[in-house]
Amino acid sequence: MQNSINWPAKYLPGTGDNFVSNEVIVRGVSAERVWARLADTSAWESYYDNVADISFPGGDGPWLADGVAFRFGTFGFPPLDARVVEFQEPSPASPGRLSWTARQDGEPASRLDVLHAWLVEDLPGGRVRILTQETQIGQPAAELAAQVPNPMLNGHQAWLDGLVRASAG
Repeated sequence: MQNSINWPAKYLPGTGDNFVSNEVIVRGVSAERVWARLADTSAWESYYDNVADISFPGGDGPWLADGVAFRFGTFGFPPLDARVVEFQEPSPASPGRLSWTARQDGEPASRLDVLHAWLVEDLPGGRVRILTQETQIGQPAAELAAQVPNPMLNGHQAWLDGLVRASAG
């Protein structure tokens, strides 16, 4: 049985306005190498072109950790206020788990509330599995979900692909 994302009830897949799931299983990288590039936000822009303006209002960063607050822009939204809600480094006994909530306040037409989660684990045979899933709540999320192809699905695949390339290099 494969490990899965730990979902708070508010963000349970299928209950929001947009949900996407992307996964890769590859050889030639380890969960430790992937985690080092995922947890270090200063590396994100080097392998993912859909993120910008990463900042840490509380003075933390660039490394993510439990409870760390940060801001970033993505998918054309103004910078979102984010907070890490789960952070567990990968080990031989358990997968790496990273998730954050991100919000954009304002009028209902622009309000957005998301949970973006990652699972990173070594598999037998020198393989690594990277799963990322996101639930979004709000009118902007519903508008993204209605687009074909779904920009969130494609954007997160680009993030996964870039993360794998950066980890292999």
